[in-house]
This record gives sequence, C-alpha cells and structure tokens, in this order.
Amino acid sequence: QVQLVESGGGLVQVGGSLRLSCAASGRTFISNAMGWFRQAPGKGREFVAAINWSASNTNYADSVKGRFTISRDNDRNTVYLQMNSLKPEDTAAYYCAAQKGLYYSDYANPREYDYWGQGTQVTVSS
Repeated sequence: QVQLVESGGGLVQVGGSLRLSCAASGRTFISNAMGWFRQAPGKGREFVAAINWSASNTNYADSVKGRFTISRDNDRNTVYLQMNSLKPEDTAAYYCAAQKGLYYSDYANPREYDYWGQGTQVTVSS
C-alpha cells in the first residue's frame, strides 16, 4: 500500500513562487517514476513533470520548462515541485503520482501511474 499526500498549494500573484511537496508512505513503497500532473476546471489532466529514482532523468512539459523544477529526496520519500515565475495559466489542481516498479517510461501518460494523491490547489492571480 502506498499513500501520497500533496501540500504547498495556495494563492500566489503572477511571477511568484510556490513549492509543492508530495510525501509517500508505505513500507512496501517502490517507485522509479514519480510525476506531477495538473488539471484545470473543464480541462483534462495534464502532464507537468517527472523524475526517476536517481534523479538522473527529469522531464517537463514545454509549458513549464525553465520555470518549474522537480526533485526528490528518497530518504524522506518526498518529491518536490518548485514553481517559479508563475502565470495565470498555471492555475490548477496539482496531483502527485507514482508508478510501481523500477522502470521509467511513459512518464507523461497518467494511465501509467498507479498511485495518486488527492491534489493541492494552485491559484495564480494578477
């Protein structure tokens, strides 16, 4: 059993920053691919960023490249998403997700993820 809990969302002005955290729990927790997705009202779930176990691979949606940074601390079983230079279009519910197993593939496909958090809301205002 794996549980993911996001935190760090909130209201921020355009150009501001937020850091989201995703804490994973479970004694049997094993995950190579960890990712962040977001979903705005009336929109589908959108890939944001992904990272493998060693952090040798990171991947980002074009819309957030250069602004967002994904990282992880395996000793703490925590994944982070540092969001800088926030824009109104970044407004969404952000979800942390994890894949089972040791492989890092199809990282942008939400169907490939086995565990999901409940989400944390990020709102960017002018």
